[in-house]
Amino acid sequence: MLEAIFGSKNRERVLQFILANGDGYAKEIADFYGTSLDPIQKQLKKMELGGVLVSKNVGRTRLFVFNPRYAFLSELQALLERAQEYYDPKEIERLAMSRKRPRRTGKPLKHL
Repeated sequence: MLEAIFGSKNRERVLQFILANGDGYAKEIADFYGTSLDPIQKQLKKMELGGVLVSKNVGRTRLFVFNPRYAFLSELQALLERAQEYYDPKEIERLAMSRKRPRRTGKPLKHL
């Protein structure tokens, strides 16, 4: 939806994922959208260089979050939230239901 403004569908995807989850790393975002890792990594790097996102290393994983000092952060988040109103309800539900907690050792997977 915002591809024309952001210049890339993957950039919009990255921003929506981080908005919904608070943070994210490249492989997690790529797996969530079923896309290749390279374009997601490029978008994360561009947005970090532009000051929109900041990252920190957690173990061997580079975790990205919105930069709280970004001048237009509240406007960007409002735009992303407004765009979600026009998304498919299933896509919004998937974003909201993303599991972040660790899984108990030995717990069986539920099949949907």
